[in-house]
Amino acid sequence: MKSLQILWWVLFLVPVIRGLAEPVLKPNDVLAISGDSITQQKIYTVFMEDYLLMCQPVKGLRIVQFGWGSEKTGGFLLRIKSDVLPFKPTVVTTCYGMNDGNYRAMDEMTSTYYRRPTQGIIDELKADGVRQIVLGSPGCVDSKTFKRLAPDIYNQTLDGLRGIVHELAQKNGLVYADVHTPMMDVMAKAQAAYGKDYGFIGGDGIHPGPAGHLVMAYAFLKALGCDGAIGTIAVDLGAKQVTGTPGQKVLSFQNGTVTIESTRYPFCFQGDPSKSANTTASVLKFFPFNDDLNRYMLVVKGLKGAKAKVTWGKDSREFTTADLEKGVNLAAEFIANPFSDQFNKVDAAVQLQQALETTLVQQYLHNVSALKAMIPTEADSIDKVATAGMKRDVDLFHAAQELVVQIQHTIKIESEP
Repeated sequence: MKSLQILWWVLFLVPVIRGLAEPVLKPNDVLAISGDSITQQKIYTVFMEDYLLMCQPVKGLRIVQFGWGSEKTGGFLLRIKSDVLPFKPTVVTTCYGMNDGNYRAMDEMTSTYYRRPTQGIIDELKADGVRQIVLGSPGCVDSKTFKRLAPDIYNQTLDGLRGIVHELAQKNGLVYADVHTPMMDVMAKAQAAYGKDYGFIGGDGIHPGPAGHLVMAYAFLKALGCDGAIGTIAVDLGAKQVTGTPGQKVLSFQNGTVTIESTRYPFCFQGDPSKSANTTASVLKFFPFNDDLNRYMLVVKGLKGAKAKVTWGKDSREFTTADLEKGVNLAAEFIANPFSDQFNKVDAAVQLQQALETTLVQQYLHNVSALKAMIPTEADSIDKVATAGMKRDVDLFHAAQELVVQIQHTIKIESEP
């Protein structure tokens, strides 16, 4: 077990830390999230945008997704100029390899035809003025539901492609996001806990459900440098004082009840953590999403009893005094919480925005040059439609952003014997 933990550190955390000598995302960046049909599912991409809008926002940041079904690295290289550059991205994430592996055992041809276009993507994006590239590895296939090949064999192929991504990230001085390793780890733990029939990815064994996509979002958000410090509410019952970190404004404190106005939200999950359904909540126990990315802490000093009841919104939990003095993570303890409803509204708006992007890019922007060649007299009109489509995308992004409103909520602390 210790050797596996060391492997995790070497393959995942160390490269990420090395890539984060300075923050990846800066004010007014445009983040382009690119990949194949798994990206086009618009699940991990929505989770990433949700997080960067509500949990750890960057001033002026805009997010756009560029997923394309069945795509390989060579396909993305050919469409960078037509599809991506019109949005003027400053940071680009990539997640390719599932199709590049050709659903067979790893061989030299597969390695060559993945390495070359991946380097081409790096060279093209750098030449086009992209400031930072986050090279993401492919994920994994489901060890139970993938049928095209023995799952273990294809996961070895995907791990080989992961190694190429790591190598090219180091060679080119880029940030590396290991998607494969945490997905394999969480899948093994979930299937061990929930039984041999649990489909971590489900369906065809290739396209993840919410559980797998949450792990993907985790890998990319870590690589982007998100530190997970959402907020801390520190309560001193003896001194009758409460403080909140930025984004958490304390409005009042009376009779053990704190009223807070928050502009930074914890990430909110769907489903029951105790059940095996493919939901975001069901896999939280198997990887450190809450510890690493979602710390909404309550610290309480001056309790007189051995334990206390904490009521947050409609629900209550009991904690020991020792745990409250160290700090408890409310985001992990309260799956349904006062932020959940508004979080879901923002999430729905982000889904609308990203759905437009798929249609806009694939059905229009990708074909602008061909349309102009076919109807040269209407070149100006074609440009106007493209501009209008991109403006609509910006409007939908801002509509989602505007839903991130202040949330007023209360935390009640009651000492118990």
